[in-house]
Amino acid sequence: MALPHIEKALNALFIIASAWTLPVSAQAQQTGGTPVPVATATALPLLGDGSEMSSNEERRLGDRIVRELYRDPDYFDDPVLTDYVQDIWQPLLAAARLRGDLSTELDERFAWQILLGRDRSVNAFALPGGYLGLNLGLLAVVTSRDELASVLGHELSHVTQRHISRLMTKNSQQTPWLIGAMILGALAASKGNSSGEALMVGGQALSAQSQLNFSRDMEREADRIGFGVMTQAGFEATGFVSMFDKLQQAARHNDSGAYPYLRSHPLTTERIADMHSRLPLGSTHGTAPVPTVLHAMMVARARVLANSGVDTLRTWQAQVNDAAFSALAPAAQAGLLYGATLAASRLRDPALSQRNVQRLQGLVASDAAALTQARWLGVEMLLAANQGKPTNPGLTPLAALSPWAGVGKQPRARLFLQTQVALQNPDAATLETAAQGLQDRVASHAQDAAAWHWLARVYAAQNQPLRALRAQAEERVAQFDYTGALDRLRAAQEQHHDRSTKPDNAEHIDASIIDTRRRQVEALLKEQALDR
Repeated sequence: MALPHIEKALNALFIIASAWTLPVSAQAQQTGGTPVPVATATALPLLGDGSEMSSNEERRLGDRIVRELYRDPDYFDDPVLTDYVQDIWQPLLAAARLRGDLSTELDERFAWQILLGRDRSVNAFALPGGYLGLNLGLLAVVTSRDELASVLGHELSHVTQRHISRLMTKNSQQTPWLIGAMILGALAASKGNSSGEALMVGGQALSAQSQLNFSRDMEREADRIGFGVMTQAGFEATGFVSMFDKLQQAARHNDSGAYPYLRSHPLTTERIADMHSRLPLGSTHGTAPVPTVLHAMMVARARVLANSGVDTLRTWQAQVNDAAFSALAPAAQAGLLYGATLAASRLRDPALSQRNVQRLQGLVASDAAALTQARWLGVEMLLAANQGKPTNPGLTPLAALSPWAGVGKQPRARLFLQTQVALQNPDAATLETAAQGLQDRVASHAQDAAAWHWLARVYAAQNQPLRALRAQAEERVAQFDYTGALDRLRAAQEQHHDRSTKPDNAEHIDASIIDTRRRQVEALLKEQALDR
């Protein structure tokens, strides 16, 4: 995904007037990710966001942009990393609601989705309608959950403060769809398409001086509100400062393009001093953050998935075998072993991958969260080694998936692993268990395209072709590909009509649902065409 190019287009769009913001409580408690009620945070009246662009228009603009991002081969949905980011993102959303930064209207109408990109550059950005982009390159450099929370809190505040819609009010000659064309033009230009540059010509009329002045106000506003959101969500305030220090250090060197975040979010001494002044008295902000074992493992995953060159993959194993490995901190050892396991799998060395993951599981045995991830990694490696072949479900790593003894619904990463195990060992019981879990997932997360994908695979294995085709259609709806969805629904209708055997009652119900869904998708397709 050409995220840096999209960020450049957004820079041209953010001509923002300084806005009134809610005060940040200086006494936000730290509770490890649990939002803390603050009585004064929601007591003041909202003065409005000063924008003329409706929330519905902004959401539709965001949907249009994201529809193109879904088609980009660099768009990336890794359930393990997505779950980890969501564990940080959801407390931030809850804190924004509690503080009154996130209104009920925006909460209901915006998407609040994070899209991962494989790009190795350090970057994150906000898009219209509650979408956020996050590069694996940024995940690979954050030292702690708190640093990542500071970035996400900052970007969340860009959205809750309606910065793009306020831009529309400031520059009434720009229409929402022209802005969408500019952003999409940046994406096209990044692919070497000269027509993409033509789409962005309208952006040339924007005043460069106004961009600079208003973007500084925008960044200060996002800093203040983002700081309050992350601290109230239970993350350490020092994470904001340590992330600033890290970016400042990078800014001191010649920027070769690895840190586009610095260009779109320029650091100033004023911003840095403001964040330092907000730290509670006695904070040890001069001390480098210490990563947890789990965080080190997730950073290693991001690094391997972002850079799968053969030489780089071999480096992981060399570090694990180095004599200095034993002197490293446990978190560093766990991260290297996790990365070496993934790297060995990508180098098609399943025996080495299994040895590494066994070492990892022994190392993190006393850390419940890290051990769970290490066991899931063992399942992932076993599935990769036996791709297309039946896997013995009695093997120890697969035992980590059955039964689910956690609290609430099972994590998305575990659900997808369980589904893949069921598909490699297709018996009626395991397939039905997988289908039930996936049905629960899509019932509460209808926009989860990957869940619909796996559900279609399970339905096909259960010899339920109509349901499989409908799930394929829903996968495309989730990615705003209404043309593709309509094709799948028509195929389902044709298959139902061509059946030589008499359909049963269940199939009649499925066919009725498909007919209704086809009409709904046809309406969505017409609406989509009008937006172009």
